[in-house]
Amino acid sequence: MVHDTIAAISTAVGEGGIAIIRVSGPQAISGIDPIFKSKISLKDADTHTVHYGHIIDPSSGEKVEEVLVTLMRGPRSFTAEDVVEINAHGGVIAVKKVLDVVLQQDGIRTAEPGEFTKRAFLNGRIDLMQAEAVIDLIRSKSDRAFSVARKQAEGALSKRIKALRQTVIELLAHIEVNIDYPEHDVEEMTSAYIREQCQSAIAEIDKLLKTANEGKILREGIMTAIVGRPNVGKSSLMNMLTQENKAIVTDIPGTTRDVIEQFVTLNGIPLRLLDTAGIRETSDVVERIGVERSKDALQDADLILFVLNYNEPLGEEDRQLLEQLKDRSVIVIINKMDLPARLDLEEVKRFVSKDSIVKMSVLQEQGLDALESTISEMFFEGQLEANDLTYVSNVRHISLLKRARQSLTDAIEATHAGIPIDVIQIDARSAWESLGEILGDEAGDSLIDQIFSQFCLGK
Repeated sequence: MVHDTIAAISTAVGEGGIAIIRVSGPQAISGIDPIFKSKISLKDADTHTVHYGHIIDPSSGEKVEEVLVTLMRGPRSFTAEDVVEINAHGGVIAVKKVLDVVLQQDGIRTAEPGEFTKRAFLNGRIDLMQAEAVIDLIRSKSDRAFSVARKQAEGALSKRIKALRQTVIELLAHIEVNIDYPEHDVEEMTSAYIREQCQSAIAEIDKLLKTANEGKILREGIMTAIVGRPNVGKSSLMNMLTQENKAIVTDIPGTTRDVIEQFVTLNGIPLRLLDTAGIRETSDVVERIGVERSKDALQDADLILFVLNYNEPLGEEDRQLLEQLKDRSVIVIINKMDLPARLDLEEVKRFVSKDSIVKMSVLQEQGLDALESTISEMFFEGQLEANDLTYVSNVRHISLLKRARQSLTDAIEATHAGIPIDVIQIDARSAWESLGEILGDEAGDSLIDQIFSQFCLGK
């Protein structure tokens, strides 16, 4: 339990209808009560009630702001501590004046980034996995990503990890008994039990890891590079997908000189779009730099949208690039289908499968549904189930699940090799600790601090 009291603005800075100053800790109520003038004292008010009044400057007695104050007594609050939330008029000056008065009270200090959520974790209200899901809720770029994060924040994934840990702790208990009472140990039965428990845990881990690719995509988005020769319609495609004129479009080749990044959602699939400079040999120094950056973007991309012009034959640069991209996730977009055909589609099919070719007319906004469908089939095994969004989406969680799986696999192999049971215990305990690190039970202070430092101030 933390013993000091913290305060911070919990809403975005700037103009708005309402701004909220959150105060949490043992002195939240006693610290705010003297500066809040209302018909009732906060000390006498019931929990989970809202009160109208004014924040008063204690040095002058003047009214600072007209407010509504929400009172939540611990442990029935987000932090499991006493919490007071001051709802003031939105605006930089009004909120700053209220916060300044709050921070003048003895025992109340400015909160660090993520400290409210960190206190919820330290006070046992949520585990570390649920705390990390709060970040994902804030950063969600699609409805599906939000739904996945919400279920994680509610503890759906935590329950499955805890069940896994229970399986492993039962295994450890069995091993401990056999170590303490070797005279009662039947080696074949013990080895069979260890293998059975480990295989059961591995099967559950595999179910979770099967969702990892989709979950990671929903959380972070698919890094998508739009590439092709100059003037094939890359920037026009970017503008069509974003529904904004982010990229300059002209008939002059080489207009795009740098990589332009934008986040979009197509049919629930988040894409981090990179519109790149047209790839070609050029003597223009600035354009050449842009081309090199385009090639760098190609290396980092999870998905490449390679745009070709239906009204132009395949060039040598196109063939070279298609050859280089044979082992990558590529969708070839045949743009300008509204113009006369000069492109040999059969030649294109020699580089990519017909299922990876999408015919479009960006100018007439045709072919977007086909593109969405192709991306979905490429990155997701069937449709994402709307009712079962228990996905593993965090890279840290994925790594620890893989580590736990390896430890359990090592334990199984050890039984076949006839290794002593006290050595097998080390592998089982390693798996148990890896799973505990996901929940925060085995996490060190430096990891916890690093995770919560990613939060915004006031959350």
